[in-house]
Amino acid sequence: MGLNRYVHTLGHYMTARYGQKIHKLTIDAAFTCPNRDGNLGVGGCTFCNVSSFSAEHGSQESVAAQLEAGRVRREGITTRPDRRYLAYFQAYTSTYDEYAVLKRKYEEALAVSDIVGICVGTRPDCVPDEVLALLASYQQQGMEVWLELGLQSAHDATLKRINRGHDFAAYAETVARARLYGLKVCTHLILGLPGETPAHGETTLQRVLAEGTDGLKLHPLHVVEGSIMAKQWRAGRLPLWDEATYSDCAAGLIRQTPPEVVYHRVSAYARPPELIAPDWCGDKWLVMNQLVARLERDGGQGSALGRPFTPQ
Repeated sequence: MGLNRYVHTLGHYMTARYGQKIHKLTIDAAFTCPNRDGNLGVGGCTFCNVSSFSAEHGSQESVAAQLEAGRVRREGITTRPDRRYLAYFQAYTSTYDEYAVLKRKYEEALAVSDIVGICVGTRPDCVPDEVLALLASYQQQGMEVWLELGLQSAHDATLKRINRGHDFAAYAETVARARLYGLKVCTHLILGLPGETPAHGETTLQRVLAEGTDGLKLHPLHVVEGSIMAKQWRAGRLPLWDEATYSDCAAGLIRQTPPEVVYHRVSAYARPPELIAPDWCGDKWLVMNQLVARLERDGGQGSALGRPFTPQ
């Protein structure tokens, strides 16, 4: 595919640090979300699959068992002495629980011999200082630690429209506190949210870069079954970007990103029946190939700044 020639990917970053590819193994640690349990709201973000917040949500397997299962899915075998992994607490708000519960689950993952660190996905309004200190303590022990903050957009009007439950100021404040603890931050952005154009994406990127971020994840907006957006789309009230618009916007943002920022993801996809629309989000390689072609033609990460990314 050639993305590593033009983009400072997480794969490139981890290979440079560890001398080998380091893959993520995802974990659902049965966390919930304050935008669903009543602390902030009860409807969830409009893009979220609300049915997944049922009483049955959350894997019944232990963290260690999930890591083993993920390893088998990726490698086809239980263990490989030459492999190392990141444990990715992906599902929902993975800093939203009692401190003792968080500590137990994080350390269950870090105790697995082939795990070199953790990525913790969360909301910017759910990261108390004691959790930042805990994550920083793992980093001080030599573990790879990423705090992944779901911002989605820097525009408060958009955040209100999608029922996000926080504003950009909450994100900026959490990034500043994470900086004090020396933690690396990866910021999640969704391109194509209701009412937004590629120009909104450019403004969001510039505001995020101004606050300081170490990593970025880009996602195209796609509609999943069980979400409020699914109802909006079926009612004809939710226009969606086509793949060319997304590819052009994402490539433009990548070119405007300093080369030291690590891209954890530049697109995302889903499969039916979960995926409702757009159809192109069901094709894993369509956008990736388009992105590479655009970056090859117009320049890779940092090229718009006069500091193009150069793979080592």
